[in-house]
Amino acid sequence: MRPPGAKYFNTTGPCGPRHHYMLPPAQRLPEARVLIEMDRYFVLHAPRQTGKTTTLDALASELTAEGDIAALMFSCERAESAGDDYAAAEEILLDSLREAAERTGWPAELLPPDPRPEAPAGARFGSALTEWCRRCPRRVVLFMDEIDALQGNSLVSILSQLRHGHNARPGGHPFPASVVLCGLRGLRDYEVASGGESGRSNSGSPFNIVAESLRLGDFTADEIAELYGQHTQATGQEFAKDAVDRVFELTQGQPWLVNALAYEVVTEMGVTGTINAGQVEDAKERLIRNRATHLDALVARLHEPRVKRVMEPVVAGVFPPMDLTFSDDLSYARDLGLIKQKPPLEVANPIYREVVLRVLGDPTEQYVMADPRSFVLPDDRFDLPRLLQEFVVFWREHGEVLIQQEGYHEAACQIILMAFLHRLVNGGGQLDREYAAGTKRLDVLVRWPYPGPEGDRLVQREAMELKVWRAGENDPLPDGLAQLDRYLDRLTLSTGVLVIFDRRPEAPPWKERGAFEQAVTPSGRQVTVLRA
Repeated sequence: MRPPGAKYFNTTGPCGPRHHYMLPPAQRLPEARVLIEMDRYFVLHAPRQTGKTTTLDALASELTAEGDIAALMFSCERAESAGDDYAAAEEILLDSLREAAERTGWPAELLPPDPRPEAPAGARFGSALTEWCRRCPRRVVLFMDEIDALQGNSLVSILSQLRHGHNARPGGHPFPASVVLCGLRGLRDYEVASGGESGRSNSGSPFNIVAESLRLGDFTADEIAELYGQHTQATGQEFAKDAVDRVFELTQGQPWLVNALAYEVVTEMGVTGTINAGQVEDAKERLIRNRATHLDALVARLHEPRVKRVMEPVVAGVFPPMDLTFSDDLSYARDLGLIKQKPPLEVANPIYREVVLRVLGDPTEQYVMADPRSFVLPDDRFDLPRLLQEFVVFWREHGEVLIQQEGYHEAACQIILMAFLHRLVNGGGQLDREYAAGTKRLDVLVRWPYPGPEGDRLVQREAMELKVWRAGENDPLPDGLAQLDRYLDRLTLSTGVLVIFDRRPEAPPWKERGAFEQAVTPSGRQVTVLRA
């Protein structure tokens, strides 16, 4: 039980230093202060629940406390209900701005004017900002959080008014010294949404006044250690180095995941004593199984056409189309946090990677009727050969129908086998899966714990590689054996399984698929090949 008033790892909403373990916000975004001091307008974007609101709120407080600036952060979220009604959006934004200012406890001379000055619809927001800056004895800095909530004409109207006020400043027109748009999307998306021609920004775009677009980065390994060290300092409970390393490996520093794993271990699992990597692994499985709101919100995007266009080649291991439309879709998927910011083109972190395949495989799992306990041998090891034989029966009976039903058609074979494995392995073991666009394979490691002869806990490891033989291609067996060899080298295993799905028009009839054969890899390993 957490003592009253004790800090904890936060997984819901903005962080506050009184209640939550948190990194100093200013160190996460040093460039923002520099741009503000230069009176620049800019965009700050990052996926949800990465600390944008926390960072900006802290920065606004710091700037205001220094005495020369009145820095205010307010949310545009309520204006989403206005849709294209820009007059209604203006009123909602001005109400939100006033309420946020009153919550700060500022003296009256720093607050926005009330009542607001009269102005026609489409000019009210800019007029109110002008009047505020005329009266305020300090430079005004505005942080507009959740700017993504503004839609269509409302977005165009607000950005146009900001542009008009910004461009009038050199002539002495009072207007905010700096404005920060904070949301999911990068600069180019706002330019396009507000008037860029054919998806390209141009000089007529209402927000071409922006100096640049900043992205709030993920935590480094050292920052995770610093964050967890706050818990150690407060309670005496340590995170072992292997636990911190495993958290970074699983999350790649994604802030919500970093906090969620720690919260799961400390609060939900109630671990006492030093926290180790095995407990972090258990926490990961609990997070994925419970599908926390953050994960659910992310996977809900998987069937959006723009996201699917990026994710399907990633799961299938094929090269995506290289055209302007795909480039836009890739930027969108990166802004959502689904895809790594830099090549290779792959899912952002191992937890998301696992969640993606589990969600896509959910419909297939409903067809799997085999009892997971029937694949456990008398010595409690896992019977992988029997599982593969059962999969052949399942594939012959359901494969053709499931491929036709699968929305991610190019990745259907991989998704179906992964769903079959997950249904039968995950009760007692775990699956580690690796995939990326252009690799032409999906690697799988089955980890199955079982008791050793001395009562100690051992782990059985079985490696598999999945490839697809597509129309017009050569038999992938030689490449597959070489790739499996490298995978087994990395895992220090002596053997493995290569599964080749035949998607060619001339493939054998479904009832004849599922032949097993033995093969030798380039390094001399004996491996099993399943042609499905």
